[in-house]
Amino acid sequence: MSMFSTGILVLTSPLHTLPLRIAPVLSSAAQRVERTLYVHLHPGLNLGSGSQPRPVFIPPAVDLSNLITRLYSNAADVCGHLDVCVLLTNVRTQSVACSGATTPNGPFPTPQALSNSPEVVLTDFAPQDPGQTHQVTQCLQSYTGHCYACRPGLPSVLLHSELMKLQEEDVPEAQQEKAEPLQTYNDVVVGGTFDRLHGAHKTLLSISCLLANRRFLIGLCDHAMLKKKVLKELIEPYSVRVQRLQEFLQDVKPSLQVEVVPLDDPFGVSVVDPLLECIVVSEETRKGGEAVNKKRTENGLPALVLHEIQLLKDAHHTEIEEEKISSSSLRARLLGTLLTPPKDNSHLPPLPYVIGLTGGSGSGKSAIAKQLEAFGAVWIDCDKLGHEVYQPDAAAYHRVLEEFGSDILSEDKTINRRALGRKVFGNQVRLKALTDIVWPEIALLVQKRINQARDEDKQVCVVDAAVLLEAKWQNLVHEVWVTIIPEEEAVLRITERDGVTTEDALRRLQSQWSNSKQVEHANVVLSTLWEPEVTRKQVKHTLSFQDEVHVTAL
Repeated sequence: MSMFSTGILVLTSPLHTLPLRIAPVLSSAAQRVERTLYVHLHPGLNLGSGSQPRPVFIPPAVDLSNLITRLYSNAADVCGHLDVCVLLTNVRTQSVACSGATTPNGPFPTPQALSNSPEVVLTDFAPQDPGQTHQVTQCLQSYTGHCYACRPGLPSVLLHSELMKLQEEDVPEAQQEKAEPLQTYNDVVVGGTFDRLHGAHKTLLSISCLLANRRFLIGLCDHAMLKKKVLKELIEPYSVRVQRLQEFLQDVKPSLQVEVVPLDDPFGVSVVDPLLECIVVSEETRKGGEAVNKKRTENGLPALVLHEIQLLKDAHHTEIEEEKISSSSLRARLLGTLLTPPKDNSHLPPLPYVIGLTGGSGSGKSAIAKQLEAFGAVWIDCDKLGHEVYQPDAAAYHRVLEEFGSDILSEDKTINRRALGRKVFGNQVRLKALTDIVWPEIALLVQKRINQARDEDKQVCVVDAAVLLEAKWQNLVHEVWVTIIPEEEAVLRITERDGVTTEDALRRLQSQWSNSKQVEHANVVLSTLWEPEVTRKQVKHTLSFQDEVHVTAL
């Protein structure tokens, strides 16, 4: 069975039968398409009449809105690996359709170009008899070519033989009644983070496209609105989220005027734009919509119609994830995965494979290092090595005394690190003078431990170093792992562990690289925010991505 990267699925079944058919249809389509699946809706399309059908406008209806929700929900369940996109170019109210230029090609005066070029067209249409198959596939190719920019002779696949045949009597009578029209508006607004577009986002955006006749305004969370997000360091950059929104909406309904604006507070332009008529919310954001209307009233503007959509349940959520499909769950699933491939490390011997583990104070580096040690890795603790370089017999000892004076010595002639710390704290010049002395010496000790592990035929080393990135020790390791936790959790851990004040803990964290800055250099990101077993699963998951040579060693 041939596999294609991108396909278009033309759904021809009546709307009232599709809710029962959509899951098996998507499951069958996923056997042919592996990356992007566009869905084109034309209920009642007859591909076997012998005459060439043309695309027509379909009025927005409540049934259609419910079908979109069902479709994205089923897609998340049965073909989560596919990027599914429901196309709505041919869905418009009669008044809007009539206001545009009429063409013999209906809603597609010229074939619409899609972000991903289709390689196959599929349909749920069932020929009356096997002899019609060739005629139907030819008709399907021609019809799809009228709608979308496709290469000539696009392969066609009829899915009817693989689907459970549903009779009209299987559908409740109430669902066979005439479709209830959907109220539409000229200008519609939504707000959200829209990180890593998923089925719930696509449902919200697609229903907004159904409701909007002219303009679709999106307030995209940025800066202050991201501070409380779970694993906010893994949220895609604002520019990436804008680009993905624009590409998705250009595919879905290119006739819409789409505006994406930054949202730095809960209201944004929704409380000052007089042209807006409707805001789309979910059951959990309805109160936010009501707050927007309160502000609009205070500003002398008419209240917006609140159109509420359903939340989509996540059938695959874990114990640390939300029951609904959410971006925070998707970010949690990134933990322990290879986010970016390691940079060229051909200058390093292949064995032992060296993992550089770093993260802010209190982030749980030691806990992860211990788990790796339990899996068989050699744990190189740079904090302990840091103590070694201050010993009287170490090369750095006299250089530190020359730079900072003998008043940093204890009675036993060892360096009092607390006294030394007071001399460099808050003074970047003095701090650099110290790190220029001790960091190269620690790096030499790290290399010595790695060489020793190689002599002992060890397969994996983990270099546990809070300053791995600041000291530019990436050239010592094959890949970088960063562990992150929220600042408030780090403060709690530091105060409990070290007996310092909250202010001291905050100062310590603020003197280090931020989580976000460290994540920029990470190949793998982990978090110890949850129970130890959850962290262990992350570590184990990470190891499953590693090169077979050292995975088998662990």
